[in-house]
Amino acid sequence: MPRLLLRIATLVAVATCALLLACGGSDEETATPAPEPASPAEAAGCEQVPPPAAQPPAELPKPTERLRRDDTYVATVATSCGDFEVTLDARRAPRTGGSFKSLADEGFYEGLTFHRIVAGFVIQGGDPAGDGGGGPGYSVVEAPPAGLAYTKGVVAMAKTQAEAPGTSGSQFFVVTAEDAQLPPDYALLGEVTGGQDVVDRIGVLPTTADEQPAEPVVIRSVEVVAG
Repeated sequence: MPRLLLRIATLVAVATCALLLACGGSDEETATPAPEPASPAEAAGCEQVPPPAAQPPAELPKPTERLRRDDTYVATVATSCGDFEVTLDARRAPRTGGSFKSLADEGFYEGLTFHRIVAGFVIQGGDPAGDGGGGPGYSVVEAPPAGLAYTKGVVAMAKTQAEAPGTSGSQFFVVTAEDAQLPPDYALLGEVTGGQDVVDRIGVLPTTADEQPAEPVVIRSVEVVAG
């Protein structure tokens, strides 16, 4: 090839190579940013939700409803971590169950949280104040049944040490231990009969030093259906 043509061909090749590089013709792919890690709640299968605002103190009238002994009552507790079902013990705790159903029917639990989680012990919710100090503005008293053991899946009502055995307001707890070994002081509500995996999921979420979940676990609704 004549020297002039060879030089022109070389210049064209160099220009073409430069053009390819300028247009991103390299075989190297642009790195894709790694996705941000999920929060502990999301990693456990819960939704990440904003913390709800604390509600003003409630002053509800004491309900008179009692569960009918021969009926079956199932409460569906819908949460940001999933739903679980509690079959209320209409025979052994008709008054406690009646109060709980009345609150559920009024929408009292909507937007409240599980404010206390103790791994291998209980999860506790139903407090409008969100800190363990609130309630519906009334209490009912129904003696726990003889021989009651707080084993895994049992649902009972929380109370303060100063209150009489069997006292309840709106706060309830679900036992996550095989046996919580509590004294028979806490009013029986019922037992988890569906969605135990959801209870277990909530029961192992990270918590702060005061046993509150590091991320909110919100109760969307509680619906009690009689059958």
